[in-house]
Amino acid sequence: MRPILMKGHERPLTYLKYNREGDLLFSCAKDHTPTVWYADSGERLGTYEGHSGAVWCCDISRDSSRLITGSADSTASLWDVKSGTQLFCFQFDAPARAVDFAVGDKLAVVTTDPFMGQTSAIHVKTISSDLDNQTGESVLTIKGQGRINNAVWGPLNKTIISAGEDATVRIWDSETGQLLNESSNETGHQKTITSLSMSEDGSHFLTGSSDKSAILWDTRTLTIIKKFVSQSPINAVVMSPLLEHVVIGGGQDAGVVTTTSHRAGQFEAKFFHKIREEEIGGVKGHFGPINALAFNPDGRSFSSGGEDGYVRLHHFDPDYFNIK
Repeated sequence: MRPILMKGHERPLTYLKYNREGDLLFSCAKDHTPTVWYADSGERLGTYEGHSGAVWCCDISRDSSRLITGSADSTASLWDVKSGTQLFCFQFDAPARAVDFAVGDKLAVVTTDPFMGQTSAIHVKTISSDLDNQTGESVLTIKGQGRINNAVWGPLNKTIISAGEDATVRIWDSETGQLLNESSNETGHQKTITSLSMSEDGSHFLTGSSDKSAILWDTRTLTIIKKFVSQSPINAVVMSPLLEHVVIGGGQDAGVVTTTSHRAGQFEAKFFHKIREEEIGGVKGHFGPINALAFNPDGRSFSSGGEDGYVRLHHFDPDYFNIK
């Protein structure tokens, strides 16, 4: 399995996302330009120019026509995927961290960081199909605790699932903003939750944390189904849509990296068996922590984005599909 090395960012990667068809890959980084690539060849298609800060997160509409990005310049932007033009800009009083389109693409959730005495918040925005009717008003705003690193929609858009700095997963009612459920710190994560990945059918989701563990949760009851343990802090987690595999990536904090060899830094994407919880393999290559992981919806390739500014695109060999 030879990776395709995609160099288009000058700064560390923050997020990777495939569109639903799996033919396009979108990447966000601490430079100011989200980028789109062909997912099979790794060829760069174009960039989205307009942000003036690090871009933390992105999501693509179901029909691959719109892109939403959340940035440290305190805005979330809507883009036309094809032309790269900025369609609308949501203004906030604090850096925007996580973005996620609801099923049907009529709503989007955006989280903002704690900033200048304000608490973090979860905002629900209406996404209008007609741009002339698009407004920046929030349908719902929920005040958060600590920095919220991830927020995604639950099944049928009835709930919003958030996780972040205080190591707690919370489930909110997406209409009233009421807190429905939260994880306990005795059984759940002990340190910052860095990433969250929803399963294809929405029945379960995976979280990764700086406490060197990844946890698989039941979406409805918030019970812990499985736990995967790593030797280094986890920055990114993703589940295979095809096989019972979980991939986690991370590595030592960027500040400590220079004093160790890349072998000691644990900068590999580790594959675990989702049911048996055992490690089944790893993919090395990055010269720094892995900050982003994404699986192609067909389950036949995956990509990783690192602190080194590279995106590595891996197409699996046939024997990968025979791993039991």
